[in-house]
Amino acid sequence: MCGAQFSGIRAAAADLGQSVGSYTAAQFKEEYSQFCDADGKCFLPDVQLDELVKMANASIQPDKWLDSWHYAVGLYVAHYVTLFLRTYSESSPTAAQAAASGALVGVVKSATLGDSSVTYDTAALTAGTESWGDLNATTYGQMLANRAKLIGAAGSYVI
Repeated sequence: MCGAQFSGIRAAAADLGQSVGSYTAAQFKEEYSQFCDADGKCFLPDVQLDELVKMANASIQPDKWLDSWHYAVGLYVAHYVTLFLRTYSESSPTAAQAAASGALVGVVKSATLGDSSVTYDTAALTAGTESWGDLNATTYGQMLANRAKLIGAAGSYVI
């Protein structure tokens, strides 16, 4: 019985939020129109966009982000839409080509013209935010990670 009373204290001390956002796919389509055609139809399936919005609403908690929440949740969705679209193909004739669509590609490190060779530097994508996972893979994710660092620093005092 004694342990039960401390469960709420532990969650509060860990600063675990319980709120879920209310961002919508329609808001995303309006605010990030670069992911849609001139008629407002997004370049990814609606079911996929709805899932990404649902993930964003659960991951970016309004009670932690306060006034920055709307901006952050939009960046979150834009980041994952970008990652999804990088792998998009109308169709793939082979399983190998389908798998290759998910390959990690970084910044060009070197290129050779004769026999065409290109080397990519994926380490450049993670400089500065190594522990932020896939958020390093897009500009939207990097903007979100940098904003999250500021949100996470709230309440801290540095001398």
